[in-house]
Amino acid sequence: MHHLIWRNKTDGLFWHSSVMEHIDHLRRMGLFDARVPRYTSYPPATAFCPQTEETFQVSCLKSLDPATPVSVYIHIPFCERLCWFCACRTQGTTTLKPVANYLRVVKEELALLRATLPAGVRMGQMHWGGGTPTILPPDMIRDLAQAIQDVIPPAPDFSFSVEIDPTLVDDDKIAVLADVGMTRASIGIQDFAVDVQQAIGREQSFATTLACVDSLRAAGITSLNADLVYGLPHQTPAKLANTIAKVHALDPDRIALFGYAHVPTFSKRQKLIPDDALPGEEQRYHLAQQAAVAFTSSGYQAIGIDHFGKPGDNLTIAANSGHLRRNFQGYTDDTCPTLVGIGASSISQFAQGYVQNAAATAAYVERVEAGKLPGHRGYQMTAKDRLRAAAINMLMCDFEIDLQKLDAHADARDLLPIHNAILEEFAGYVTATGQGLRITPAGRPLTRIVAQRYDSFGDIAAQYSQAS
Repeated sequence: MHHLIWRNKTDGLFWHSSVMEHIDHLRRMGLFDARVPRYTSYPPATAFCPQTEETFQVSCLKSLDPATPVSVYIHIPFCERLCWFCACRTQGTTTLKPVANYLRVVKEELALLRATLPAGVRMGQMHWGGGTPTILPPDMIRDLAQAIQDVIPPAPDFSFSVEIDPTLVDDDKIAVLADVGMTRASIGIQDFAVDVQQAIGREQSFATTLACVDSLRAAGITSLNADLVYGLPHQTPAKLANTIAKVHALDPDRIALFGYAHVPTFSKRQKLIPDDALPGEEQRYHLAQQAAVAFTSSGYQAIGIDHFGKPGDNLTIAANSGHLRRNFQGYTDDTCPTLVGIGASSISQFAQGYVQNAAATAAYVERVEAGKLPGHRGYQMTAKDRLRAAAINMLMCDFEIDLQKLDAHADARDLLPIHNAILEEFAGYVTATGQGLRITPAGRPLTRIVAQRYDSFGDIAAQYSQAS
């Protein structure tokens, strides 16, 4: 994303004429109109089917090899405030009573997992997401961590990341998280401009964020990443530049730069954000490019379509060694082939396919209290699905497809007609290589659109975010 050059003047961007021609061409390629999956999985979760029995989930869990560690994701679906831009499965609460009841049910789910998993399965990575994991007080943090590790003990080189809301964390919570093994903190920022924060229902000062970062580092948590969002209401180049300067002052070793997905038909709270306050499609593109140039110019390496890492960061190392992957948390250096999702709406990824727990908290609780594993829909992969998934993962992570690496799939040559069609459709943005094809630097904004050409599940455009 860092191939464009501009100069700033006050609140505007003055683009070189060749850049404007490039943008016009991208428009003709559909960049500003297309709505496509983010491809954190293939098939996308929109293709999952209802699971009326536990059979598939149980068979996947029982088939796990105890010698191979698994990753674990825990979903905490509670927030003290509901950010209007967020499309995650969350619910607001002003007391800890529903949170305590939820953790009770999570422990019941863990008991069901203990009875199903082969003896000896260990955990290579764990991530707590939400919602707001740091809504938990210290005693609940310790209790949950212990309950998980009692069922799936940590493997050697275990890593543990937590999504942190700087407005809802303190030294005591951070101390307990460090004590139970947290190794990485993911700090939600989005944007530091006050009017942008007010428009998305998430006010968070730089001073509060800096205090959180200082506390994390004082507790020995030195691996930090910052989450930013472009395309937010009232966001401008000048405001984004100010946010980027403040992020540089925080000095995270990894940055995620996500495009805001405005899907009010799916996330009702987004209706609180007026459409006319949002940047237009081309403005979104300019903001993304501006941020990318700022980060790469200051020593971060661009990783995939929306991440940036310092040279020593694990994600950067994975990208440079060809081990970068996509899962439901986005880009990851996770080498565990299995992801076990725990909690409402969590998604598990197995060699055989995907299983998603009941999304609504009440439905999740009902299933677990009935003594059932909470998976309620999913997808069983075919050989052709695995081939397409491998091709899409290569594109999203490496911007190229190497047919030789796909030769493990007996029908890899079935992709040749798609390759040839892509080379014709995206001429100049995708080039042929001796082993397959590669997206050029100029074509990288089109990556998700190119990846969709391998998607056999059709276009459910209203459910997806903009490609730009």
